[in-house]
Parts: sequence; structure tokens; C-alpha cells
Amino acid sequence: MTRKLLVVSATAIAVAGGMNSAASAESADLVPIEEGVLQPGPPPVDDETGFLPAPTEEAELPPVSKPKDGPDAEYCQPRNVYKPTANLGKSHWGIGATQANWNDTPRTARSWFKAEVGGEVSLTYSGELKASASVLVAELETKFGVDLSVKLTAKLGNEIQVDTPARKTTYGKYGVWRMKNSGTSYTIYSNCHTSAKSTVTSFTPWYVGWYLWER
Repeated sequence: MTRKLLVVSATAIAVAGGMNSAASAESADLVPIEEGVLQPGPPPVDDETGFLPAPTEEAELPPVSKPKDGPDAEYCQPRNVYKPTANLGKSHWGIGATQANWNDTPRTARSWFKAEVGGEVSLTYSGELKASASVLVAELETKFGVDLSVKLTAKLGNEIQVDTPARKTTYGKYGVWRMKNSGTSYTIYSNCHTSAKSTVTSFTPWYVGWYLWER
């Protein structure tokens, strides 16, 4: 007997830099999210109101003053600093429309999702970031032992297969997984004093993949 799978696949549409609607970021951090594993619901939505694309260059440094003479004189090379403080978990940025397969049979069937739209996802942040995006990425990679990027391109044709139980619908959302972090950014002056420290929250591209859930 052959399997019968009724497929209701939404036609993917491009999403050009649109922001997700606001929701609690804290609740998203408590949800275990693993790529390729069915989740109980759609991707948690982070409130990214006010987030900006990460700067390609660091903030302008103050003029370097001549070190004072004497044994007690302090001098530091002026520089902009970013220090990560916490890993706040994963966040999925979807590209294109959600796809869905409804299994209208009494047996488990196989769902096959294929990316019909591609796009680029860049690092974004809130707060006052003195350092450049590349410095932020390097600091995060060193602290957490991961490979991150300033931006990632999710290409067309990426595919994933998953079992859909009888009388259930499996959903697939293609996009880029990002690491959510908090940190501090400030400037060190030539007299070794620092500027006020700003709390920076960032979403840093991690890898391309799918978010899957079932109802």
C-alpha cells in the first residue's frame, strides 16, 4: 500500500530587512532550540526594536596626549574595547515564508522542505558599540569557542527532511541561526581612564539552517 501525503506548501516570499514583532526576549532564552529537531511551536520572537547594523569601523579615538614625565605617570594606548559578558542563547532569523506539510493519512509520512528564497543576515546590536563588528565577533569567538560571522548568506536550495506523524502538520522556516549576547563597550584613554561603559546586546550570525515545529 502506498503512502498518501497531502502537501500544503506555502510559496516562499522574500523578506527584505523586515523586523519581527515584539515579544519577550527572556522567554526565548529558556526554550531549548536545536536545528533539525521538532519544536513545540514557531520560533520565539525577540524584540529587536532599535537594533542597528554593526559598524564596520570602530568609533573615532580621542587625540593622544603626551605622557607626563615622572615615575608615577600613567600612560595607556587609547583604544576602543568590547568585552562579552553572557551568552543569551540562539535566535532564528527567518527568510521567506513558512512552509508546511499536512499528513492526512493514518501513518507517518516524510516531509521534505526546500529553500525557495535566499538572503543575507548581518550582525545587529543595541547600545553604544565603540569597537567594530569584526572586533565584537573575534571577542565572542574567543570567549565562547564558536565560529561566528559579521554576516551570512542563506542560499537557495537548502533542503531538510523530517517525519510528519499521522494527522499532524510539520512546519519549516529557513534562515540564519544567530547567537544572542550581552557585553560592555568603552574607550580607554591615554591617561588609562575609561569612558562610561555601555551595555551592548547583539545578534551575531552563527550558521544557516531550519527551524522545525509540529502541530
